[in-house]
Amino acid sequence: MAEVSGTSRPTVFVTGAAAGIGRATALAFAGRGYVVGAYDVDEDGLESLRGEIVARGGSVRTGRLDVTDLDGWRARLSEFTAGGRLDVLVNNAGVLSSGRFEDIPADAHRRMVDINVGGTINGLLAAFAYLRETPGAQVVNLGSASAIYGQPELATYGATKFAVRGLTEALDLEWGAYDIRVIDMWPLFVRTGMVRGMSTGTTRSLGVRLTASDVADAIVAATGHRGRIPKVHFAVGLQAKVLAAAAGVSPAWLARSTNRLLSRSGRRLGSG
Repeated sequence: MAEVSGTSRPTVFVTGAAAGIGRATALAFAGRGYVVGAYDVDEDGLESLRGEIVARGGSVRTGRLDVTDLDGWRARLSEFTAGGRLDVLVNNAGVLSSGRFEDIPADAHRRMVDINVGGTINGLLAAFAYLRETPGAQVVNLGSASAIYGQPELATYGATKFAVRGLTEALDLEWGAYDIRVIDMWPLFVRTGMVRGMSTGTTRSLGVRLTASDVADAIVAATGHRGRIPKVHFAVGLQAKVLAAAAGVSPAWLARSTNRLLSRSGRRLGSG
């Protein structure tokens, strides 16, 4: 565990930081001068990340965190926010099981709900006191383009991201009274271990075009700029942007038909 110094510097707390989007996000914020809190259940991955950040001259604290454990959240946040400051919370930790709904074991369904939704709720509850005391604090929840319309072979995963979407929208309104901004990111499929070996209708038709760095850069950009018109959902990549824009103006029957086609065909849509 590396020590951090200088509470005058902005801070970011990232879950699921040992690999994939979380790791890329931790590195991206570290490169911009943030003191990084990087947490995961993969301690070897965290040690590797810590070494990489320190080698680049960054400041980091790492620790084991199972996001389904609320007491664990409270302990890790207390350690990291010794000065009481928490500028950005990135709720990134998540899991995915794909396939026909009835073929996925019940415990895999529950695990997605427990981690993707329960873990996010735990983080929001545990971090609120620190966010409230930090002017201009922000929360970034990792959503998904699967929250635009339910996807075959990703039913429960998509449902968890619909839940994240609802939490994000509600808390951005509710926590605005405390100067806390709450947003979420909507990437399509990203080249990480989460989708390795996955084959669904939509991965075959749309491909896996985004990298973890693409999403990390989008997170940093979203937190670094507040436009005059509040924005809550950030689609990542051309494909997700096209689908989100189309869903916003299309009647329900057309959105359903489009998603049915994409989940069955081999046709490709743009590039991410």
